[in-house]
Amino acid sequence: MARDSAYSGVRSMADTAAVKKPRASKKASEGAHRLRIRVRAYEHGVLDTSVKQIIDTAARHSATVIGPVPLPIDIKKYTVNRSAFIDKDSREQFEMRIHKRMIDILNPSPKVIEALTNIDLPSGVNIDVKMM
Repeated sequence: MARDSAYSGVRSMADTAAVKKPRASKKASEGAHRLRIRVRAYEHGVLDTSVKQIIDTAARHSATVIGPVPLPIDIKKYTVNRSAFIDKDSREQFEMRIHKRMIDILNPSPKVIEALTNIDLPSGVNIDVKMM
């Protein structure tokens, strides 16, 4: 009896399967087209202004915008010897930070796509556009 009362809070596999929420079917999302824009830059200030410009352009043409969603920062670190091979203990470390944002535009019209291709963004900002 003591053993049964100790395990009373544990659910069986059949109980946990009944509790899970059903996932949205792919057929429901097939009708909705999505334009996914990933923006990358080394400076977060330039990145934020360019993302704001993209969102304002999409909103001007009455498109539904989701985001910007901040993605994890890629940090690349490099360690370099300061002098020749004799002084191995003397090193410098450098790092590059790549900031990323993601924007989704639901059911984009041709006017929205045309307006987004004509945007003039500053140098150092990389854009990847996918139609999903």
